[in-house]
Amino acid sequence: MRMTSNNREISVNSFARILHYVWPYRRRLVVSVFFAILVAVLWGANLSVAFPVIKVLLEGESLNEYVQKKIHANEEIIQEKQEALKALSIQIQPQKLNHAAPGTLPEEATHSDLAEAPVNLLSEHSRQQQKLSNASRDLLALKWVQSTIIPWIPDDHFDTFALILGLLLIATFIKGLCIFTQDVIVGGVVELATMAIRKECFRKVLDLDYQSISDEGTAELMSRFTFDMQVLSQGLILMGGKIVREPLKALACIIFAFLINWRLTLLSFVFAPLIAIVFYKIGKKLKHASQRMMESMSRIYKTLEESFDSSKVIIAFNGARKHRNRFHHENKEFFKKALRIVRIDSLTSPTTEMLGMMAIFIALIPGAYLVLRGKTEIWGIQLASAPMDVATLGVMYALLAGITDPARKMSSVYSKLKRTGAAAERIFAIIDRETLVKEAEDPQRFPKQLESVHFKNIDFTYAQRKESTRNNEPILDGVNLEIAAGEVVLVVGENGSGKSTLVNLLPRFYDPDKGSVCVNGIDIRDIRLKDLRNHIGVVSQETMLFDDTILENIRYGRPEASRSEIESVARKAHVLQFAEQLPDGLHYNVGEKGHELSGGQRQRIALARAILRNPEILILDEATSAIDSQSEILIHKALKEFAPGRTVFIITHSIGQSLLEFATRIIVMDSGKVVATGPHHSLLETCPIYKKLLSAQILQRAA
Repeated sequence: MRMTSNNREISVNSFARILHYVWPYRRRLVVSVFFAILVAVLWGANLSVAFPVIKVLLEGESLNEYVQKKIHANEEIIQEKQEALKALSIQIQPQKLNHAAPGTLPEEATHSDLAEAPVNLLSEHSRQQQKLSNASRDLLALKWVQSTIIPWIPDDHFDTFALILGLLLIATFIKGLCIFTQDVIVGGVVELATMAIRKECFRKVLDLDYQSISDEGTAELMSRFTFDMQVLSQGLILMGGKIVREPLKALACIIFAFLINWRLTLLSFVFAPLIAIVFYKIGKKLKHASQRMMESMSRIYKTLEESFDSSKVIIAFNGARKHRNRFHHENKEFFKKALRIVRIDSLTSPTTEMLGMMAIFIALIPGAYLVLRGKTEIWGIQLASAPMDVATLGVMYALLAGITDPARKMSSVYSKLKRTGAAAERIFAIIDRETLVKEAEDPQRFPKQLESVHFKNIDFTYAQRKESTRNNEPILDGVNLEIAAGEVVLVVGENGSGKSTLVNLLPRFYDPDKGSVCVNGIDIRDIRLKDLRNHIGVVSQETMLFDDTILENIRYGRPEASRSEIESVARKAHVLQFAEQLPDGLHYNVGEKGHELSGGQRQRIALARAILRNPEILILDEATSAIDSQSEILIHKALKEFAPGRTVFIITHSIGQSLLEFATRIIVMDSGKVVATGPHHSLLETCPIYKKLLSAQILQRAA
């Protein structure tokens, strides 16, 4: 029960938050509601046409004759009630006669007389007075119809019928135009609101730390930005369209039905609590099923992403069958979850229709009894103020049936509304996710002159690994390391030793669980994030280039850089060497993820991007591990020219002479600890792990 209450609270909160994005366009929504009201009024009016049609076609009575007959009947009722009231007044007056002066006779009963009269006489007097008021009101309305509307109605029955159908056709056209206008207005507002939610979600994702984004995964995020957003958009369109319009249509029918006979109309609502219970039970199941379906769609996205990104491996190892089977399995799982929603959803429409028909019957059976027996009550219970005719019963049926149509449509959108709630929760879960790397409340500036970088007692474990019960050993364990400004350090170690994780703490891709990273003695968590990262350049192993020109990919390092500055760093990073041979030079489009270029060319562009930033700290994370020897030599040459006066961290498996020429120190890591630090020749003599790494490298090259 606690979980159910919590889920309901989350769902309501999600819809309330959606309102925040819709609120700026509230004026448009007010206009759309106006058109929805027009649709509802025309819907009820169209159904009320059943009354004159039955009168003209089935009873062969002209509307003029019918109105004249009703006027005469109401005049007789008024006269009858006036006489009845006069008789009651005479019965009440004797109480006053006893106190009257001799020879005087009051003409009528006063309020004091009524107050002293017996209860039964008072009750009857009140009842007759009410009937007189109703008849007077009806007479006034009928005379208005006789003087204003009847003159426009032909005397011929066929002409009258044709006029009714013509008016019905015009009203239907206007109703359709109103529906179209409302849907267009709501559609525009929904697209604007969805766009705002999508932008907010994208902004929040970009504000997350690297670890949180990696934990979510590209496929999961893409699913929320595409599938979930589409479900949310469809739900919002329903909320602004059908969910506003259909209840108003039902309300219009209820009002018209109340005007005809409020007692029979109330009888039709006996099943309303049962319908509410059915909807509540179905809604709970739909909510859970929708969430599971969306999670299944995320796995389909993941399968597609892995298959497309690994297409070369799939082709090389003939793995297409395996990926087809996996894709087929995920689609089957999605089908099962989607079919469950279809089953649940399919129950709502027939259930609602059945309960609606039962509601109509419970009102029409007594109504038919009153018409056929010419009575106004059943078992002493008053159900009509006057005997009903077939036309009145017919219009009552039409109006009650008119209520079931909106109810049926609402039942068909109920599942979509529940899916909208589930999608909104998943989207807002991303918006609400807090970054693990937080900005300081009162941030400091990055030091004007870098003097040192100090890793103090660093412990770190990835968040996902902390949740694992099998392997939660720390990635970094009590690391202490100090680097002087201007040093070029090589960080080496076996895979999983923690070298990349350690250096990635500098731009705050992650924050340590324990300890601190300091520049000039200032904890980098106290420095403004943007300021910190503006002083750091990063070249990663998996070079990511954007689907743009070489020029714009380099400019990404410093957007305000001039063309001459970009060409200068392109020359230093040996980008011009290959760019000048391309059709458009620096304006050559590198394609998606830079696939139009080789690995070495991509890395040189990435290095140029980092150099353009003119950072005080430069990080190269396995930047040359997947490129050719010529490109590696060129990158090392560019680094040798760029490194002086900067603090450079180079994570590498390949310790070549070209690196040793300008590296000032080598840091050896193993199992999350710094096991040795010093120059190359010293480590060869004192560090077995370093010697082992170097030997393995020599054997690899010899092979």
